[in-house]
Amino acid sequence: MNLKYGIDSRPPFGQLMLYSLQWFVLAIAVVVTSLFIAVGSPAERVLYAQKVFALMGGAIIVQALWGHRMPIVVGPASVLLVGIITTLAAQGEAVNTNKIYTAILIGGCAVTLLSIGSTLKHLQKIFTPRIVIVILMLIAVTLGPTIKNLIFPAGQEARHAFGLWATIAGIPLMALAANRLRGVMKSVVIPIALVIGTIIYYIMYGGFGEVFSKYSESEGPLLLPKLEFDGGIILAFLLCFVALLINDIGSTQSLGGMLGTPDTDSRCRRGVGLTGIFNIIAGGIGIIGPVNFSMSPGVIASSSCASRYALIPTGAGLMVCAFIPQLIAVMSAIPDTVIGVILLYLMGTQLAAAFHMISTTDSAKTFNQGLIIGLPVMVALLFGIIPMQVIPSMLRPLIGNGFVMGVVTVILLEHVIFNKKH
Repeated sequence: MNLKYGIDSRPPFGQLMLYSLQWFVLAIAVVVTSLFIAVGSPAERVLYAQKVFALMGGAIIVQALWGHRMPIVVGPASVLLVGIITTLAAQGEAVNTNKIYTAILIGGCAVTLLSIGSTLKHLQKIFTPRIVIVILMLIAVTLGPTIKNLIFPAGQEARHAFGLWATIAGIPLMALAANRLRGVMKSVVIPIALVIGTIIYYIMYGGFGEVFSKYSESEGPLLLPKLEFDGGIILAFLLCFVALLINDIGSTQSLGGMLGTPDTDSRCRRGVGLTGIFNIIAGGIGIIGPVNFSMSPGVIASSSCASRYALIPTGAGLMVCAFIPQLIAVMSAIPDTVIGVILLYLMGTQLAAAFHMISTTDSAKTFNQGLIIGLPVMVALLFGIIPMQVIPSMLRPLIGNGFVMGVVTVILLEHVIFNKKH
């Protein structure tokens, strides 16, 4: 691939800042679309967002300088988003986030330990292309109920019409823009959609000043979660971290293959190790954990710049945002409906990536191979809506988690039931 700047190149300052701005806009969009899971008062939600911005910014800088040392955006892991949402739903009224963030901390420890030695090399053999495809699909389909509740929030029936027309108009327009735009502009489709959707929402319904004043209240207390252990939740999140590990490895390996780096395996090992460490920190401070995002190759291809140093100002910019509560308040005031439509589009691109992988890897050439992909998705859909009261309370974090049940099903089908060696 012909690049203007390679991994270790240092572009002139002016160009470096322009490339960094492209990454920064992308990173902002990635972070903002995950903040809806913050709970508590407006001030506590702002504090949660500040912690997320600070951790993601720090992770980008550390990864670019000492981890995988590649131009990859770090952001909140979608699979952990699924884990948090499904666990909260399974708990019902007895919501205990301490158990969730303890599980994230433990998952971070597991990922860090797996990065030591040659464990990753052996672990990768388990994750065949079909399993990776199914996991990509599961992340998308298990977020379906959450996306529906964001677009059509309970208790706001008068505004459901906005969600309906925002979906009908917004999805085709974003797809059209992504298809027509080139270069830097292609990567700003999501941020532009967030801004336009938010402006239209507040023009129709007003109240931005009121929302902003609530979010601009004095900061909430910096309370760190207590360690509380729940075996079912920990096991459920360990399975989520399996998917996170696949995502992290895939992001590094795919970019390494694209750029032809000779030491991709060692870069991958260092990157995964730091991902584990930052998830430990995330669990310790009570926020969603990070992962290396796989969208980076597209940004590099459009800009012809693969310099890892372009990520340094990006990470610094995120950390600066963390210390400006008023700016965080504005970002936190993005309506749930707009975030829901954006997530719907993003999960559509996730499914597209899964279907593309089916085609490029010939993973569904026979009926049984198609069954390995189709059955886990249906299982996940069922267990995502199954009534919680029919599940024993001890097993709810597992059986009540559609993503976990889908992962268990695909591993069983791929390596046991349809394994030709048996």
